[in-house]
Amino acid sequence: GDGSGPVGAVAEDGGPLVPERVLFPPTFSVSEIKNKQRRHFMFLRWKQQQRKEKLAAKKKRRKEREALGDEAPPKAIPKTIENQRVYDETTVDPNDEEVAFDEATDEFAPYFNRQTVPKILITTSDRPRGRTVRFCEQLSTVIPNSHVYYRRGLALKRIIPQCIARDFTDLIVINEDRKIPNGLVLSHLPDGPTAHFRMSSVRLRKEIKRTGKEPTEHVPEVILNNFTTRLGHSVGRMFASLFPHDPQFIGRQVATFHNQRDYIFFRFHRYIFKSEKKVGIQELGPRFTLKLRSLQKGTFDSKFGEYEWIHKRREMDTSRRKFHL
Repeated sequence: GDGSGPVGAVAEDGGPLVPERVLFPPTFSVSEIKNKQRRHFMFLRWKQQQRKEKLAAKKKRRKEREALGDEAPPKAIPKTIENQRVYDETTVDPNDEEVAFDEATDEFAPYFNRQTVPKILITTSDRPRGRTVRFCEQLSTVIPNSHVYYRRGLALKRIIPQCIARDFTDLIVINEDRKIPNGLVLSHLPDGPTAHFRMSSVRLRKEIKRTGKEPTEHVPEVILNNFTTRLGHSVGRMFASLFPHDPQFIGRQVATFHNQRDYIFFRFHRYIFKSEKKVGIQELGPRFTLKLRSLQKGTFDSKFGEYEWIHKRREMDTSRRKFHL
């Protein structure tokens, strides 16, 4: 009855036979067992014991809450990497005078003061392939007043003055590697800044399950989540300035930039109110994920550009709970 059984004992379903009652000494370590079969067998027993203890504690807590009724203490908030985040001294306080002054004088102020109307040029790396071409076309249906130009040997430094002359407010460059979109450069015109993102998990409309019909030409609503630091605030303002000010709610379309652990997830949905409490949503696509690599002052200049922020993995990613946006 001490829980020890034959080493190679097998249950009816073919798995190892794990006895009901197991008692392990408090300093017991499965990794110390030299025999591989015995080690695996004891590990299964230890895992089962852990599960039983966890379940028993959960049942006990539930009974206590039922017994106390309304007087039960509030449920404990589970620990996650997000809510254990290392405090960042650059976190934005909306009431801060310095932040308000920066917002009133930064490169995006003309847009937020309604002095400019967004006009976007979407271009690609040199001679794009099919998937990147389709992605650009679908992105242009998400961002109103955007125009796609397929680049052939023309340098970005020559494109930018032409964009400024034609009243474009932003330039988006989609880079690719082995026919797959893998990078996005977003440059605000005429004075910058320029952000360089790594792009991953690109899904076109055809590749999304249960995708809705094609998006309409209505101006979408824009949701920006969790851009809390000064750097994140700048990036959020950058994304906001791509879309016209007044969304057309009749179109019921929403573009979402959701920042989680410094990964920016983009989703494009259509919603419908089924009742006062229920809302149905369908994804229209495309979807992709961005990770900020650098933020550069001014327009694109890879040689002499002054960088506000560069992601240096070895120096910056020292803690899993430290985020920059």
